Amino acid sequence: MNYQGKVSIVTGGANGIGRCITEEFLKAGAAVACIDMDPDAGRMLVERYGEERLFFYEGGIARKSVISEFTAEVIRRFGRVDYLINNACISKKGLLSECSYEDFEYVQRIGVTAPYYLTLLLKDFLAPGASIVNIASSRASMSQADTESYTAAKGGISALTHGLSVSLAGKARVNSISPGWIDTAAYHGNGEVEAVHSGPDRLQHPAGRVGTPPDIASMVLFLCSDASGFITGENITIDGGMSKLMIYHEDGGWTYAPGGQP
Repeated sequence: MNYQGKVSIVTGGANGIGRCITEEFLKAGAAVACIDMDPDAGRMLVERYGEERLFFYEGGIARKSVISEFTAEVIRRFGRVDYLINNACISKKGLLSECSYEDFEYVQRIGVTAPYYLTLLLKDFLAPGASIVNIASSRASMSQADTESYTAAKGGISALTHGLSVSLAGKARVNSISPGWIDTAAYHGNGEVEAVHSGPDRLQHPAGRVGTPPDIASMVLFLCSDASGFITGENITIDGGMSKLMIYHEDGGWTYAPGGQP
């Protein structure tokens, strides 16, 4: 797949899955506008890939003014956008941690409002054949306790995906990816931290391993390519089959211990 001359935006693009997406687009020949709150990580990417095709913007997309300033600068530099990757999100936990009104709303601004507003500002600058890929989560349809802020944001962006796919019909394809357990250690800092997973960590995934950021980035690039030209409004779960595995108490050696009690 050739992305020479294409322009991609990646939010939260300096660490974790976002950093992997940024790097894979750059390796494939695209220009990338990356926005992230981590200036050190952003500088490291610029040092590694140079400024010719990588534009790093430091800022938090929970703020409307930051989104407006960032998109204006992207259009000034590149004139158009081929791919918008809405990756950024955080968690402020949930009910059991007494996540506050302000913190809950903050997560929704990052995870749902910002992707909508970015799309609104960029819709007249989307190149022919444009693609939007939203990073949702398997947590949009399944949960652990005390995760409501993040779960709500991921459910929101999942619904936003099919809404935008209809509104942008003929102008851009819009899809989402729902990652499961993705170990991002190799895409933070200098990447020298090696992930260590137990046998059960691996074997609870029918695929036999924990996921890695390239598992997600490769699907992002596919959904931005002409090869996926008949796919829009869809969510693709990439979790090694974990959400398909039915688990019962004392089945397969697994014992349910609510609250950590034996």
